[in-house]
Amino acid sequence: MHTTLHVLAEGPAQVLPARSLMAFTLASHIILVPLGVALPLITLIVHGYGLRRGDRTALLLARRWSAVMAVQFAIGVVTGTVLSFEFGLLWPGLMGRWGDVFGIGFGVEAWAFFLEAVLIAVYLYGWRRLPARTHFLLGLPLPAAALLGAFGILAANSWMNTPRGFTLDAAGNPVDVNIWKAVFTPMFGPQYWHFVVAMLVTAGYVVAGVYAVGRLRGRRDHYHRLGFTVPFTVAAVMTPVQFVLGDSIARQVFHKQPVKFAAMEIVWDTDTHVPEYLFGRLHPGGSISGGIRIPQLDSILAGFRPDTEVTGLTSVPADARPTPAQATLTHWAFDIMVGIGSLLVLLALWYGLVWLRRRRLPASRWFYRCAAVAGVASVVAVECGWITTEVGRQPWIVYQNMRVADAVTAARSTTLWTMFGLVVAVYVVVFASFLVILLKMRARWRLADQQDARAAAGGAGAQTPESGTPYGPRPAVPSGAAPRSEAEGPSSSPKDRP
Repeated sequence: MHTTLHVLAEGPAQVLPARSLMAFTLASHIILVPLGVALPLITLIVHGYGLRRGDRTALLLARRWSAVMAVQFAIGVVTGTVLSFEFGLLWPGLMGRWGDVFGIGFGVEAWAFFLEAVLIAVYLYGWRRLPARTHFLLGLPLPAAALLGAFGILAANSWMNTPRGFTLDAAGNPVDVNIWKAVFTPMFGPQYWHFVVAMLVTAGYVVAGVYAVGRLRGRRDHYHRLGFTVPFTVAAVMTPVQFVLGDSIARQVFHKQPVKFAAMEIVWDTDTHVPEYLFGRLHPGGSISGGIRIPQLDSILAGFRPDTEVTGLTSVPADARPTPAQATLTHWAFDIMVGIGSLLVLLALWYGLVWLRRRRLPASRWFYRCAAVAGVASVVAVECGWITTEVGRQPWIVYQNMRVADAVTAARSTTLWTMFGLVVAVYVVVFASFLVILLKMRARWRLADQQDARAAAGGAGAQTPESGTPYGPRPAVPSGAAPRSEAEGPSSSPKDRP
């Protein structure tokens, strides 16, 4: 059987389609999460900069990014809602037995979702309609609402990795639930901050990558410089922080989930002086083929000493640990994530050194090529991080308390496959629509900028991207000119004031 199918096809016939559907929807949704969590903060940074410096280009960027933020939030509502339903539909054993223990996380996320929806609406509506300072202050709670949503989801996931806050009765059902302990489990802090910083890094590189491509195409005006500098600086500052947090969470996994750590590092037998494998494949029986073997490094990384004992997969029975195929997938995902993180650290150092020495952006085209790729690479690293977290925990859906096979729905597998096909079709339409909307917004913004530039060059006194402001009267559209995009604001008379 193909390795991927072997990883998924354990237990009842429903497990394979249920896992496939959950994996697809989660992998799709997580593409949007960095912008949902971190773009509000990045937008407010450039917004505050624009107000403080009187930089109208920064205000224009903030307004356009807020429009992207709103569209992304609308798409995220669809993909996130599907995931919420899937917990109940695909895994009734999990929710029926454990929902009272860890369900508080989903409740927090729901409240954060409604709060964020209201705040985004107010912030988007406030351009040209509210005084500048009032509008900015009303936007300040947005990053906190986004972080609150991440708090709820990470609380639930960290509980599944290190379940706490309950006792089991004679029938094995959880009683005496302590919500505080169920939320703040041993893995919550490391997972939460690792995730939040990853979102800042990813969103920063994704947004900056758009303007890096513009730079490579010869657009070196203030608009593109600022659009690149602000998000890239946020990502570059957070990248080494993320590298340290990643090392910290790996050590937490080593202590709290030793079998998952063994899967991450494909360690078969418990031993000291354990070598580190870069990639490689674990076979039944414990042999490893391929990859690069570095003697003793795994023990050194785990405990700073070569005689550190590393727990192996065989420390638990075969039915309580990841299979060799699952361990290999976890190991590859972990290595890819670490490899991308290491390259991003080098990119951040390149940027920082040039800035410290010359007080300007790097001039090398290779730097901007790397910056353009960094956004995609960051998303891949986030996907790999979730694969490491979820596949490395197998066969447990609640670590050491409930197996995946015991939580899956009793619905017919054919029904689940049909549902899977429908969800894939819907998601293709949803993400295609998202891409089309973004491309149309970009085209309309570029057309508006070109019209403003031509009018300014002709002495008409029209606002350009560098001089236009989203506060104050809207400029009138010259006779015969194409209508301005909604994001630039409809034409109006000078009486139309905030």
